[in-house]
Amino acid sequence: MQGIELGRGHTAVITGAGSGFGLELARLGAQRGLNLVLTDVQADALDAAVVELKGHGAKVAALRGDVSRSEDVQALADLCMERFGAPHLVVNNAGVGAGGLIWEHTQKDWEWVLGVNLMGVAHGVRIFTPLMLAAAQADPQWRGHIVNVASMAGLLNAPNMGVYNVTKHAVVSLSETLYQDLVLVSDQVRASVLCPYFVPTGISQSHRNRPDDMKGDTRVTPSQMIAQAMVNKAVSSGKVTAADVARIVYEGVAQGQFYLYTHPQALGMVQTRLEDVVQARNPTDPFAGKPEIGEQLKTALRQALKA
Repeated sequence: MQGIELGRGHTAVITGAGSGFGLELARLGAQRGLNLVLTDVQADALDAAVVELKGHGAKVAALRGDVSRSEDVQALADLCMERFGAPHLVVNNAGVGAGGLIWEHTQKDWEWVLGVNLMGVAHGVRIFTPLMLAAAQADPQWRGHIVNVASMAGLLNAPNMGVYNVTKHAVVSLSETLYQDLVLVSDQVRASVLCPYFVPTGISQSHRNRPDDMKGDTRVTPSQMIAQAMVNKAVSSGKVTAADVARIVYEGVAQGQFYLYTHPQALGMVQTRLEDVVQARNPTDPFAGKPEIGEQLKTALRQALKA
C-alpha cells in the first residue's frame, strides 16, 4: 500500500494534543487543512490549543480526556464520528515518563504509566481500527493510517528507566503486530510506530498531570531523583524539536513507512542490543561509548543506596 498525503478533507485524531508532539502534529495538520479531533488530560492546555488552531481557520473538535480510561477514548471516537466521520489518521501520542530503579516503582507507579503509555495506545487501536476498516470497506478509495508513539526506549533498555522502558517496548510490539494484522485484512489501512529519542517536550514533567487516585505513596526515592535530573538534562538539550517530529510523522505516513525515527544515529545501539539477543550475549554496557556518564550514574546510585 502506498502512503497517504494528508490534506484538506481528511480527519486526524490526536491524543496528548495540548503540548509537545501532539500540539505540533495538530498545528501542522491545521496548516494542511485537516479536520482535527483532539484530546488531552490537561484541560487548560487543550483549550489553549483549540483557540489557537481555530484562530488559524482549522475545524476542531476537542474533548478533555484520560486515554487510560477506555470510556474517554470511546467518547473521543463518538465525537469524531459525529463531527467528521471515520478518521484518516489516528495518532496515539499521549504518554508519561517515570524513572528510577525498577524495583522501587510502587504499584501506583506501574498502574499510572502502564495505563497511559500502553493501555492508552491499546484503547486507541481497539476503538478506532474497526471504524477505519469499516470506512475502507465502504469505499475502495478510502485510506487510513494509525501512528503509535513509542520511543527509542522501546528498542533499548536504558538503566534506571524501568517502567517507562517496559511500556514503550510493549507499544513497539503492539504496533508491529497491528501492522501485520492489518496487512492480512486490508490494503487500505496501515500503521506506523514513532520512536523518538531526546526531544524537548514536557514529558520530563509528566507528574504534573498525575491523577490523585494514581499517586498513592508518592515518596521520591534517590534513584528516581537521579533519573529525573538526567532526563531533564537530556530532554532539554535535544536539538530535534517537536515540530521536526511532527514533520517526520506526516512524511512517514505519506511514504507508508512503518518505523519512524527522529535520531537515526541511535540505531547503532539498537543493532548492538539485537546482536546481544541473537548471540545470547549478556547485555552490552549502554554507556560503552560514554563511560564517564556510566561511572557517574553508578557512583550516584551506590552512594544513594548506602544513605
